[in-house]
Amino acid sequence: MTRWGLVVEENRGYGRQAWTWSVEVVGHVEGTREEALAALRLRAERFEPFHPAEPRRRELYREPDGFLLVVHGRRQPFHCRFSVAEQLYDSAAPEPAAETAEAEVRDEPPATEPVAPKPRTPEPGPPPSWDAQVPEVPSWLGRDDLS
Repeated sequence: MTRWGLVVEENRGYGRQAWTWSVEVVGHVEGTREEALAALRLRAERFEPFHPAEPRRRELYREPDGFLLVVHGRRQPFHCRFSVAEQLYDSAAPEPAAETAEAEVRDEPPATEPVAPKPRTPEPGPPPSWDAQVPEVPSWLGRDDLS
């Protein structure tokens, strides 16, 4: 059975410079893609976004891969994107209880342990905006020839 993640993307933070586009998995559905989209629609209709603080109007649109929620606030509109994604892997997933229970009943060691994939190294991206190419330790620190 396919496991689908219900994903929402929205702006978080306060102040224009502190806004960040964030992603959150708000639930899972085991079944078909259509069942996952139906569950996602219910979530999108009831979803309370981070922004705006004073919502005045909500518009929900269906897209080929999910939904778009536009919430008009007192000053400006904000949007959230909802999508379904097939879950291929979860490093923190618990072991299936049925397999472990059967192995304990038979007093047999469990079948082969799954091999965990190698951790991925993050792709290099642009430096954070607050860094501005300033080293953590200045080059002049610790020099005796400066007075």
